[in-house]
Amino acid sequence: MNNYELMVIFTPVLSDDEFKAEQKKYAKMVTDAGGTVVAENPWGLKSLAYSVQKKTTGLYWVMEYTAPSDFNEKLKIQMLRDEHILRHLCTKLDKYAVQYNAKKRSGVATGNEKAVEA
Repeated sequence: MNNYELMVIFTPVLSDDEFKAEQKKYAKMVTDAGGTVVAENPWGLKSLAYSVQKKTTGLYWVMEYTAPSDFNEKLKIQMLRDEHILRHLCTKLDKYAVQYNAKKRSGVATGNEKAVEA
């Protein structure tokens, strides 16, 4: 089992319920393949750096998961077929990235925080 992080940009015309249904669909794909979802983080509506399919905003969603290495090809095919997805990026995490993400989720200082001026 390898650790991965998936970032997906969905089309901004999805309702909240449709956005949550899409998230559950891909999380279920991971668990059905024998993997586990470590963390999910829906960022919501954000501006895009450049227009994609004539859209200037997108619904961002980040999922960290563990899965077998052959699962990512099936996931990629499914995402390319899905008309609700504008872009996606799947990254394999090394042990340091996994530790960093775990610290970040637990609230422990990671050393990359900005100093707050009083």
